[in-house]
Amino acid sequence: MTEQSEAGRRPLNTERVLRAAVALADTTGIDSLSMRRLAQELGVVPMALYKHVANKEELLDGMADVVVGEIDPPDPDVDWKSAVRQRILSARQALLRHPWASRVIESRTRPTPATLAYLDSMIGMFRAGGLSVDLTHHVMHALGSRVLGFSQELFNDGGPGPDPGTQAAALREMSRRYPHIAEVASRADHDGRSVVGPGCDDQFEFEFAVDLLLDGFDRLRRQGWSSTTQRSHHRS
Repeated sequence: MTEQSEAGRRPLNTERVLRAAVALADTTGIDSLSMRRLAQELGVVPMALYKHVANKEELLDGMADVVVGEIDPPDPDVDWKSAVRQRILSARQALLRHPWASRVIESRTRPTPATLAYLDSMIGMFRAGGLSVDLTHHVMHALGSRVLGFSQELFNDGGPGPDPGTQAAALREMSRRYPHIAEVASRADHDGRSVVGPGCDDQFEFEFAVDLLLDGFDRLRRQGWSSTTQRSHHRS
């Protein structure tokens, strides 16, 4: 049986393999993805996949590139802050469509080609906006994973919320032991779909942090900030 007939008379190529892997991970989760499972999904023998991806790690690299490739291109008709903001929020939407993708991107030992192209484009947007090379370097560090649409949250419990009675008791105990955390937690607007933790609105918190950072970057740009001057100030 030929590879093409096994694949349902559709020629198997790298793009089809990667998109099928992304769809499978979306449906069943990244932990259940295997070359054998993917081959079954495509209707081919496992060895047919190795003509297009050398191994599981190369498959994951390609899947990361598929997701990053879904990020909208920069808008040439808006100012640099708006363009950067739009692009970061587009990256966030891409990762929300593929909840496993942040884990895969973080696990790569080297950035994939699409990720490198995306980061290069983002750096170019900051430079075109008037940020110096020095400031842009520190801006990229400050944004961290947010530039790719995700962040590691401080209070991410990842599990279902407790029942109201248990939650009330836990809040009373927290108020006794950790009054400042309890004060903030009790005043947060509730969003049951949050992955940040009970009481937090993921999208709002993400956009709040991005806007805060962008405003700060713009202020430093206007001040002509440089790390050399800043380091000299701290040494004195």
